[in-house]
Amino acid sequence: MSGALAATVPSADHSESAPITVYAHNLMLRKGPDFRIYVRWLRGQMVRSSREVNPSFDDPESFSLDVKTGVIRANMGDLNKFLNSTAIVDSPLKNISLTGDGDQVKVHGDLHKLVPLPIELIGTISAVPGNRIQLHVTKLSVLKIPLKAVLGGLHVDVSDLFHPTVNSGMEVAGNDIFFDTQKLIPPPHIHGELTKVHIVNPDLEEIYGDAKEAVTRVEQWRNFLRLSDGTLDFGKLTMRHVDLIMVDLSNDAWFDLDLNNYQEQLVNGYTRMTPQAGLQIFMPDLDELRKRNQGKQSVGLEWLKNRNLPPPADVTAK
Repeated sequence: MSGALAATVPSADHSESAPITVYAHNLMLRKGPDFRIYVRWLRGQMVRSSREVNPSFDDPESFSLDVKTGVIRANMGDLNKFLNSTAIVDSPLKNISLTGDGDQVKVHGDLHKLVPLPIELIGTISAVPGNRIQLHVTKLSVLKIPLKAVLGGLHVDVSDLFHPTVNSGMEVAGNDIFFDTQKLIPPPHIHGELTKVHIVNPDLEEIYGDAKEAVTRVEQWRNFLRLSDGTLDFGKLTMRHVDLIMVDLSNDAWFDLDLNNYQEQLVNGYTRMTPQAGLQIFMPDLDELRKRNQGKQSVGLEWLKNRNLPPPADVTAK
């Protein structure tokens, strides 16, 4: 695997402020406590948000992911929780439930207008320029009865469902709702040439660039995250001319990387330095860490002062 990657990773720009080249396969990236994205494949760059601040795993706002080719999924259940708790909390539509298949979408919720009204919205989704998803509404009903036939004077339309603000990541125009995924979804923010969006239950799938060939080619590769070039902070460490690969030790479908707890994964992984001063880190799943840490000892100052004390068992075991 490493040989194939080495052949494809560009290395023309080695300046410390250069973007970090990113490759990922079967990566589950936790973006906060209640939201995950599933990266089937990604080739792109980690771009610093500020010229003076290095990208850091400890600060998801310090960088964005510029995707050249990629297939990224978000669980529909996660999307529903996020939409209800954070993204459009000030809108009159509450208790949102999003379902669908392919490009067909159904949205259920309660519209608070005079009295709570159960709403069903049916439409189609598609990718549009500007890293946005368009939801074109084809049917809007209250109590499953068409509005035009029954409600008349209530004048409920698409614009009544949401009251987007300037930075909300949402725009309503006629029967179309536009979602800016870069603004709407938690950091690190993702942008690129979004070419297709559809529902592959139980997920919403986004395709960037022409990723079909790459996904097929890497089907049997291990789960990993590969970073090269530029400068990266993680914990107390700074790595210049980045050469870092994190490899999933488990046989699970996804490499679970939690940006809130990644240091615990690093500490409990196995690290090797390459002849080029790069790092290869083989990391366990988060679920395995508590089992591993039972009875684990730390190497303290007292042990350093007394050569007659045996080293901790977990150190010699490695």
